[in-house]
Amino acid sequence: MSDVAMHAGVSHQTVSRVLNDHPSVAPSTRERVVEAIAALGYRPNRAARSLVTRRTDTLGVVTPTGALYGPTSTLIGFEEAARDAGFVVSVATVRRFDGPTMRAALEHFLLQGVDAFAIIAPTVAAVEVLASVELPVPVVLLSSASAVPDVPHLHAVAVDQQHGARLATRHLIAQGHRTVLHVAGPQDWFDARDRVAGWRGECVAAGLVAPDPVVVGWDASDGYELGRRLVRDGLPPAVFCANDQLALGLLHAFWEAGVRVPDDVAVVGFDDEVGSAHYTPPLTTVRQDFAGLGRLAIGSLTAALAGEVPGRRLLPAELVVRRSSVRA
Repeated sequence: MSDVAMHAGVSHQTVSRVLNDHPSVAPSTRERVVEAIAALGYRPNRAARSLVTRRTDTLGVVTPTGALYGPTSTLIGFEEAARDAGFVVSVATVRRFDGPTMRAALEHFLLQGVDAFAIIAPTVAAVEVLASVELPVPVVLLSSASAVPDVPHLHAVAVDQQHGARLATRHLIAQGHRTVLHVAGPQDWFDARDRVAGWRGECVAAGLVAPDPVVVGWDASDGYELGRRLVRDGLPPAVFCANDQLALGLLHAFWEAGVRVPDDVAVVGFDDEVGSAHYTPPLTTVRQDFAGLGRLAIGSLTAALAGEVPGRRLLPAELVVRRSSVRA
């Protein structure tokens, strides 16, 4: 930093102000310092800086192993927002969110000296662990806001899953369907629970009887097996799936059996994953703003690190209507 100051003809403090984006630096001075940094190839030493600030500017993220579109897109959105805010992200993937696995992941990050944690799509078991341990840093759950118990170090940001499920169900009812079957994700996921609650609430609001949801996994193969069973046992007029992969499996099974979508049965998904507009037929679905969710999570952690109480923050969902739910 002293070399940069000498090269630019300014003080050591001025270089520090430029590096920290302080407003009290004249534009011409800032430009000279930036040019000096580029000419000398200067990079701030994070390790040395952390000794002074007592912060590492590192965030630990725990996310499910696998290629599920929702968690993966959430991780990408979070990492991009973290990088824009000056943080480095360290990621741990877990196959299950049980007690021993969660405690091991937390200990792994605490040894790295992370400033805060983010947990993407935590299960009920994961939240129970987080609520039962004393943590020296804040934690944000990128999950349904209903997941957060009243614990000071836990915060939540989410796309409003109940709102999204209600939009999907309301759309199918508006198409004239008096029965909407819900194909639900695993009920140890808070997002899956909220989608069930939103679907059921919209059915009740419309004066309809909500049939028991069919609880399966998250994969297209789960949707495919269910689709074959529905073809055999009797088709409902409309199906709302807890994610697009389940809807994809259903569409495959229906196509094989000669079932016409949406003429024989309407189908709606959730997530608006890449490619859902090119399913056969193109899939009506609920879009989640994953980039916005990442920014919201970083804002929540930044507020918590500053000693504020960010509370629970929600983003609205958006219905994207395509051919799979609207008869010609």
